[in-house]
Formats: sequence, structure tokens, C-alpha cells
Amino acid sequence: MEPNEIQEFSEHLKEAGEHGGESLTTISLAISILAVLVAMVTVLGHRTHTEAVLQQARAADQWNEYQAKKIRSDNTQVAIDMLRLQANPNQAAVEKKIEDYTAHLEKWKEDLAEEQKKAKEFEADVVHAEAQASHFDLGEAMLQISVVLCSITLFTRRKLYFFLGVSIGAVGLLFAASAFLIRA
Repeated sequence: MEPNEIQEFSEHLKEAGEHGGESLTTISLAISILAVLVAMVTVLGHRTHTEAVLQQARAADQWNEYQAKKIRSDNTQVAIDMLRLQANPNQAAVEKKIEDYTAHLEKWKEDLAEEQKKAKEFEADVVHAEAQASHFDLGEAMLQISVVLCSITLFTRRKLYFFLGVSIGAVGLLFAASAFLIRA
């Protein structure tokens, strides 16, 4: 509900409350609580979507770093191969250079494995955040539906809408809460 809708709604409740008694107070309180829950779940959903986007960017950066090191490693291997193929009167200097390059390659192999591991962890975080966000989104939708159904009660004076709205709201709240149970 938008702020101006809530204001109009509360004015309508005041008018109806004079004629409807205690049940309208209960319904209006339930609607207010549901509206607060909608706002909370909406914020959680938005934050989780943002987290997924940030983790995706981190994963992409990590893969870029992996690729850069992989390219350097491949280029160094080509340099080693070229040095081995050349006839050179100063073979000792060539062998020294090959040893240096080989040491770099060994270090980069470890770095590549670490970069790949980090990138996969970030990707797993993205999947986790997206799964959580889906639960928050579904919970939010169900809570919004529950607010509308409870509001219909005020116009129709049929408590069936109220009970249905509260029930759907409880299910929506359970969906939203289940987002916290999702394991990474």
C-alpha cells in the first residue's frame, strides 16, 4: 500500500469503526500489521537481489583475473618453448631464463587454482542469494494479496475474506522466513 492509500484507508476505517464496532478494529490492526510485514519483506527482497548482483560482479571480476593469469601463463610457456628451440651460443643464460620462467609457471599454477576456487565460491553465493530473493518475492506477493483480501472484508463485511487474507499472509510470511533456511 502506498502512504496516501493508507491515509485514505485509515479515514475510511474511522468512519466504519463508528458503525462496525470491535471487529473493524481487529481487521484494521491486522491490515496494518500485514502492511508492515509487506514492507519488511520487500526490503529484504531488494537487499537480497542487490547482493546477488554484487556477487555476480565479484565472480566476473574473479574470472577475469583468472583469465589474465592463464594468458600470462600460456605466453610464458610459449616463451620457454621458443628459447628451447633457438640455437644460442650462451646456452647457460638461456637455461637460467628457462628456470626463471618455469618458476613463474609453478607459482601461477597455484594462483590459478586459487582464483578459480574463489570465482566458483562467488558464483555459489549468487545462486544462494537468488534462491533467497525468490522466496522473499513470493512471500511479498502473498502478503500483498493478504492485505487486499483483508481490506475487502471492510467493504463486504464478510469475515471469510479476512480469514482467507490472514491465512494467505501467514503462508507468505512462512515463504519469506524460509529464505533464511536456504543453505549456501
